[in-house]
Amino acid sequence: MVLAQNFIAIVPAAGVGKRMQANCPKQYLCINNETILSHTVMRLLSHPLISQVIVALGVDDQYFAESSLAHHKDIIRVTGGSERVNSVLNGLKAVDRKKYPWVLVHDAARPCVSHQDIDKLISQCLSNDYGGILATPVRDTMKRGVGFQDNVKGACSTIASTVEREQLWHALTPQMYKTDELATAIEKALESGLNITDEASAIEQANLPSLLVSASSENIKITHPNDLALAEFYLNKQNNNTN
Repeated sequence: MVLAQNFIAIVPAAGVGKRMQANCPKQYLCINNETILSHTVMRLLSHPLISQVIVALGVDDQYFAESSLAHHKDIIRVTGGSERVNSVLNGLKAVDRKKYPWVLVHDAARPCVSHQDIDKLISQCLSNDYGGILATPVRDTMKRGVGFQDNVKGACSTIASTVEREQLWHALTPQMYKTDELATAIEKALESGLNITDEASAIEQANLPSLLVSASSENIKITHPNDLALAEFYLNKQNNNTN
């Protein structure tokens, strides 16, 4: 794919990932002697169309300065916010919007995204002149649950109904939008007190369209301890395929 422009990516990395039950924020756990954050950021920067990455870090981050990323010339550090959406907005404020009319936002805990999927996302967004996200179709039967409190077992759930999985997708990242549109959508959503879980949800609230770009299921988000081994497997497989 030959394009005249380059792109910038934002990686919100201010969270701690409590579900990992680790002694440091999950983005600083290591796979093959490199932190998850390093794998993710370098995967983005190794893409020929991504020239810079903005990393939004926690106020009390004590790890980044000691990492291999700290002095990289193409990495811009900004202070993150209390929630992901605040970190993304802080990152957007650091973007040169004349140089980068489009921006990609990618989870710090998704180191296995492929260049092929990034190519697809960029190509389809530019062709349609509006943003979109990487996603995978839901394959399993989906159930809507109802929670209740059991006197012995504590919090439990029962099935309320089956949700038709047709047209249901798992939202992945990167998510790519026009820089001005995304910033405006997030700002207005926050002013209205709306719950913004990802960039696409802010765009939805602004009544703007978003593409669903089918992506590899290898683009997992490391959330639980057993995800580390799976991410390592995918990274090793991908590295072997490129060697």
